[in-house]
Amino acid sequence: MDALRRGPLLLAVAVLVAGCAADPGSAPPDTTRTSAPPPSPSGAAAPSAPASPPGPAPAPGPAPATTGPGPAGSPAPDAVPDLDDPASLAVVVNKRRPLDPEDWAPAALEDVEGRPLRPEAAAAARAMLAAARADGVPIRIVSGYRSYGEQSRTYAGWVAQKGREAADTVSARPGHSEHQTGLALDVGDGGGCDLQVCFEGTAAAAWVAEHGPEHGFVVRYPWGEHGTTGYWYEPWHLRYLGPERAQELVRSGAATLEEFSGLPPAPDYGPAAAG
Repeated sequence: MDALRRGPLLLAVAVLVAGCAADPGSAPPDTTRTSAPPPSPSGAAAPSAPASPPGPAPAPGPAPATTGPGPAGSPAPDAVPDLDDPASLAVVVNKRRPLDPEDWAPAALEDVEGRPLRPEAAAAARAMLAAARADGVPIRIVSGYRSYGEQSRTYAGWVAQKGREAADTVSARPGHSEHQTGLALDVGDGGGCDLQVCFEGTAAAAWVAEHGPEHGFVVRYPWGEHGTTGYWYEPWHLRYLGPERAQELVRSGAATLEEFSGLPPAPDYGPAAAG
C-alpha cells in the first residue's frame, strides 16, 4: 500500500474509538463497526476524516460458482449460496441488509478461547489460530458472537451520548451486525493497535490477510471500500465464509463481499432501513 497515501489517514485515525473505546453507560465496547467518529462532545481528539460520498456503484462481481461437497468431516458449502438466510454461511449483512428476523440467533455456539462462535467458524478459528502461532505470529480473538440484545445496548449507549446520526458512524444498529451471525470475529495481537487501523502494520494482520482465506476467513472491510461496505478500513474484522468460498472471493478479484455476491453498495442505512 502506498506509504504516502496511507500515512495521513493512519495519523488521522490513530485514536479511532469504534470497537476499542468504552461504550456509554454499561454497554460493552463496540467492536462491530467503525466509520470516522464524530468529534467528541468532551473535546477529546477524534479522527477528522470525512465520510466519502458513496459514488457510483461498482460493477457486480462474478456470480459465485456452484460448489460441491466439502472435504470429509467438514460441512458441505451451500450448493446455491443463500445471501438472505441468516443460517447460511454466505449470508450478507450490512446497513441495507438486516438479518431476517432482526433478532435471529445461531442454533448453537462454541467457545474459542473465551469467545463464542458458530460451530463451523469456531473449528476454523481454532485451526487458524494454531497455524498462525506455529508460524510464530502472536494472535488472539478480541470479539466473537454478539447477540441482538447486546448490540441493542451498545447502540443505545452511543445514541444517548452522541445522537442517532453520529451513533451510526461508530456502531451497527441491532440486526445489522455481522457479529450477530456468529460468523465474524475480531483479532488482535495484544498490543496497542488492537481494534485500531495501526493493527495493519502488525504481523498478525499480515498473516490473516494472506492465510485467512485458507481457513475460510476474509477481511470484511478492506481499505478504501467504505463507499460499498459502509465502514472504514478494519484489518482486524474477519468474516467466515468457508474455505472454498473465501478462496473463490480472492481469486475473483472482487474487493468486497457485496461485489462478489452481486449486491449493490450499502454506504448507509438508506430508506429501507429507516425507522
